[in-house]
Amino acid sequence: MNNSRIIVSLDYSELDVTIALASQLDPKSCRLKIGKELFTRFGPTVIEKLMNLGFDIFLDLKFHDIPNTVAGACKSAAKLGVWMINVHALGGRKMLVAASDAIKNSEHKPLLIAVTILTSMTNDDLKEIGINLTIEEAVIKLASISAKAGLDGVVCSALEVPLLRSKMDEKFCLVTPGIRPTGAEQNDQSRIVTPAKAIIAGSDYLVIGRPITNATNPFMAIEAIQEEINAALFQMKI
Repeated sequence: MNNSRIIVSLDYSELDVTIALASQLDPKSCRLKIGKELFTRFGPTVIEKLMNLGFDIFLDLKFHDIPNTVAGACKSAAKLGVWMINVHALGGRKMLVAASDAIKNSEHKPLLIAVTILTSMTNDDLKEIGINLTIEEAVIKLASISAKAGLDGVVCSALEVPLLRSKMDEKFCLVTPGIRPTGAEQNDQSRIVTPAKAIIAGSDYLVIGRPITNATNPFMAIEAIQEEINAALFQMKI
């Protein structure tokens, strides 16, 4: 069983590069995230190839459409045998319920999580599109709607994790992108934290891309992050 909290974001456009990177990693030390770019170009083929290497796959397509369309997409994703899929919480309660109902009796039921507010967004961004809530207020509202709709968890910034942990059931899964090891570049993320801080805050899974995929030795990069996670877990037990 894979108990790793690390999800490696494979933000590539070429299949051979993707497979080459995955071949350097240990399926027991991480899971892999396939996003829109790779899936749009290569479809289920990339998932099949990575699963054949032993990896659990997070299919990150952020479905957001009318309820019936999202339900069908989630059902199709479940048939691919992926470990986790996601939808946009801003699609509303009816869409979220439809997504949850669509896979609840699947032979292989993936974890279903909802994106709350993208970690690239700021309070000013929300105001610009007419959402008159702070990021924290919006995240709590969307997470609550998602939980009531039967979803397993949400994607959120680790900065919102302590607040969510105080409001949601302890089994509610929190998946956090915007993770940057100490000293790593911020890139296009606005709300970022280190792996240790994310774990201490209560994150279940950490989505990490360029600090691993751009590393000279991706395997060793994961090992270093895992050491940081282990140290944080040890600190929490003291």
